[in-house]
Amino acid sequence: MESSQLFTWEALSTMGGASLLTFFVVQYTKNYLDRVAEKLPTDLFAVGVATLILVVAQLAAGANGRDWRLYLLSLANGFLVAAAAGQMQHKAMNPPGASSGEKGGRQAE
Repeated sequence: MESSQLFTWEALSTMGGASLLTFFVVQYTKNYLDRVAEKLPTDLFAVGVATLILVVAQLAAGANGRDWRLYLLSLANGFLVAAAAGQMQHKAMNPPGASSGEKGGRQAE
């Protein structure tokens, strides 16, 4: 996915597109989720979001919604996409090259 390109159904079917959208959705909704479903771990929520994104992208691309394999494969891939989104979150909070005394690329004061 090019940096100047918006999301497309094809892009959301890729690891990069699905993990980026999963990262954004989880980041924007996790505070609300913590208030509504405080016992649900964010990682598990991310798997659900990723699975939903993958299912919708596949259906939009013409996949058969009656085929159970679509949902099972989307769930399995949802774990991979959620893990990639988690790595994005880790890199955003702890950028490469930042020392342990820095957070978010800034010096701790």
